Amino acid sequence: MTGYLPHEHLPSYVGDDEANAASFDSEGWLKTGDLCYIDQDGFLFVVDRLKELIKYKAYQVAPAELELVLQSLPEIVDAAVMPYPHEEAGEIPMALVVRQPGSKVTEAQVMEHVAKQVTPYKKVRKVLFVDSIPRSPAGKILRRQLKDHMQSCIVSRL
Repeated sequence: MTGYLPHEHLPSYVGDDEANAASFDSEGWLKTGDLCYIDQDGFLFVVDRLKELIKYKAYQVAPAELELVLQSLPEIVDAAVMPYPHEEAGEIPMALVVRQPGSKVTEAQVMEHVAKQVTPYKKVRKVLFVDSIPRSPAGKILRRQLKDHMQSCIVSRL
């Protein structure tokens, strides 16, 4: 399920039919881009953003799910998952990981920890150890900054 808000409570794009068509469905609901589910008690849970999904082969992988799995490893202080370009798969899940001070956890150990807890297509296939994960004051991962940091790391290794 993706998130929608009723149109009558939101302004439309005046004079921009193309923007309106892309932003609102045929019933006038705003497409927020949030991935949600409703539990058996009727509670709505926002779990990720549609734009942030990793497209691995024919599958969609939610970074937030893998981040929770990574953060369950005691040797990891913080983690973020980003798409990494891959010739055959399109994108692969790559973990950016902040280790506990003094930890020697390896890339293989991190990938094994995730692989034991998720279906095969969701496995982390690359790990990059970093000093910190950029976050907003509210604690949200600043994915654009993280993407820029990843690019500089890749370029510096060439």
